[in-house]
Amino acid sequence: MALTLPTVPARLARPWPWPRAWPRPALPAAGALLRRPSWLAAATVLLVCVPTGEKDVTAAVHVTAADLASLALVALTALDLLRGRAQGLGRAACLVFAGVVCAAAAATVTSIDPATSLTGFVRLVQIFVLVPASVICALRDRTDLRLVLGAFVLAALIEGGVGAEQYLTGTGASYTGQPIRAVGTFGALDIMAMSGVVSFGLLAALALALAARRGGWARRALFAAAAFLAFPLAVSFSRGSWIATAVGAVALLLRADARLALRSAVLALAAAVVLVGGLGAGGGGVTERLSSIGSVSGGNEDHSVSDRYDLWATARAIWADHPVSGAGPKSFQQLRDSHAPLRLSSGSDAADSTIGFEREPLLSPHNMYFLVLSEQGLVGMVAYGALFLALLLGCLRRAGDAAPAAIGLLGWVLVDFLYADIGGTTTVLTSVILGVAAWWALPSAEARG
Repeated sequence: MALTLPTVPARLARPWPWPRAWPRPALPAAGALLRRPSWLAAATVLLVCVPTGEKDVTAAVHVTAADLASLALVALTALDLLRGRAQGLGRAACLVFAGVVCAAAAATVTSIDPATSLTGFVRLVQIFVLVPASVICALRDRTDLRLVLGAFVLAALIEGGVGAEQYLTGTGASYTGQPIRAVGTFGALDIMAMSGVVSFGLLAALALALAARRGGWARRALFAAAAFLAFPLAVSFSRGSWIATAVGAVALLLRADARLALRSAVLALAAAVVLVGGLGAGGGGVTERLSSIGSVSGGNEDHSVSDRYDLWATARAIWADHPVSGAGPKSFQQLRDSHAPLRLSSGSDAADSTIGFEREPLLSPHNMYFLVLSEQGLVGMVAYGALFLALLLGCLRRAGDAAPAAIGLLGWVLVDFLYADIGGTTTVLTSVILGVAAWWALPSAEARG
């Protein structure tokens, strides 16, 4: 008797479809991260909140978690460029960045101490060239920009919350003999860091709110965040940050809507009167701090202001001896004592519950423009001036929903450079902001198209 085999359905008789017909597994999180490197730019911003502990401010190099994230961003961007996955820089961006590199290199080669200046050269290239260029390549669309701006807001809320708690509970840094100065997680030795982070977050929140849908919950939440951040900024008692934030906010609002800027100014003035005058929210300290900006003589002079002016005079004296290429990166601290006026203090006072009382040495002129002039000379001033002017004019010229954020944050940096320079934990945030501004101001030909 013959054996009859069962009939095999045609759909089963076909060759086994593995693996082509099977659905491909989704890319892991690491793969998604590689496809959107703006996450690393956002991580750079957020990682500045990681406490670094009290550090030796005289050390040549400080590497933080945010610095490591920025270097990872640079490495990933370089890899994407080699593989053709990222858009390159435009001609204008290449020119201004190359000018900064050449100026820093010339100052390093002709430095009074080339070995010490070499570490300064690396830092300058990181902050003013490599990280900004990487941010330009990482910001591929408006989603990337919102991601980075959102990181600024989140970092500001973290630091602002800590700073507000320090003021209200009297656990901050010393100010007029009382532990009420808000410094966030940065400590008394990095006294201006929190105010910078909060300022960036306030401006980013305003920019995102103006771009959000009218009447939506996101718009209301972002305006509320900006309003909250005004309080820790006030009790940071940082005059330079106050002025820079005011200028940045005005520029941002004018770029977005002139009528809105006028209404916001009226509301801000009314809120200041109520909070400071009516409720006394840090009013005495804030009023005293504002009035001290011009107090450089007389019995009630503010030594922090007079010291700053003396440091500027010291930088000018150093430049007079090294007019073309400067004395070299990181040379100001070596030449300070031989060029400073006799009345310049040996350091500024710093105190909190962690470090006790310390004298922090004055190692820079607390003015970025004078720092460049003294350490990189006229060559450096031309190079950095070209960079800043190109960014400013580009942000003013281009219109669009990203323009308010770019002009507001850039305006903050350029004004703050009148009262401060690079240095400290949050320096890397300056490079991210320059990258955001350059992405908008100096797009490549493909981006314009």
